[in-house]
Amino acid sequence: MSNHYFDPRLKIFALNSNRPLAEKIAAAVGVELGECTVKQFSDGEIQVNIEESIRGAHVYIIQSTSSPVNDNLMELLIMIDALKRASAKTINVVMPYYGYARQDRKARSREPITAKLVANMLEIAGADRMVTLDLHAAQIQGFFDIPVDHLMGAPLIANYFLEKGIEGDDVVVVSPDHGGVTRARKLAQFLKTPIAIIDKRRPKANVAEVMNIIGHVEGKTCVLIDDMIDTAGTITLAANALKAAGAKAVYASCTHPVLSGPALQRIQDSAIERLVVTDSINLPADRRIDKIDEISVGKLMGEAIKRIHENKPVSPLFESIANIEK
Repeated sequence: MSNHYFDPRLKIFALNSNRPLAEKIAAAVGVELGECTVKQFSDGEIQVNIEESIRGAHVYIIQSTSSPVNDNLMELLIMIDALKRASAKTINVVMPYYGYARQDRKARSREPITAKLVANMLEIAGADRMVTLDLHAAQIQGFFDIPVDHLMGAPLIANYFLEKGIEGDDVVVVSPDHGGVTRARKLAQFLKTPIAIIDKRRPKANVAEVMNIIGHVEGKTCVLIDDMIDTAGTITLAANALKAAGAKAVYASCTHPVLSGPALQRIQDSAIERLVVTDSINLPADRRIDKIDEISVGKLMGEAIKRIHENKPVSPLFESIANIEK
């Protein structure tokens, strides 16, 4: 691939949440990141300045709404407004990690559905398209009335394990709960393994209680997969339960390393040998521990942007790492 993309109307801008990933995406597409500055006034108000003409351009904004969630979300909304007022042809939000995705339904009386509120805000601000990665619940796509390209991290995570020779009948892909079975089955297809499920009950938010293992894990190498790891309670209890049930080794993987509160210490103290994560959320150096291996979604998201811009199908990126790497 040449280092320069042929269409000058394609522009990519990065806000503050994940600059390193934005640089990888821009490099994969073959464009320079657009010039913009995002500053905060002393009272915390956000000011965005776009430093180049984007009139008639197809603009892609890279922004994960990870911590600090509200600052990053507000930055994005203000940037969309700025682009709309500067006559961008299309405004495409590339959100590797969609914050508030866990508030996707009313689990109790009088609860908000904040994932839907965020979708409304993005649309009203002026977004024309959404590109995201491994939503907590796939039906969040339906909260939008604009096109949503929902990319999957499974081929990249599968490739990591295939390169390490972790595949076949001696391996079991494990879902840490019932909700993640579809995700686990997808990874199991790539690795040609059976699956197992951990049946757990959650007494309250961020507290997990492992109950029972459905499937055969004794003497096997287990690969846990989840969409995100937040406080790491669920995944570490699951790993320890698998080890107690006779698993030979336990690996864990997730797309979004939220890793808040006691997460890093829990992972360090757990039976997990390696935790494989993507760079959908920027992990600063002081939050990286020896057990964590990071793989990049830069090429995947870059290839998706090129396909969208050229009106080509995005679906081949779900099937094979070869379609991402080319």
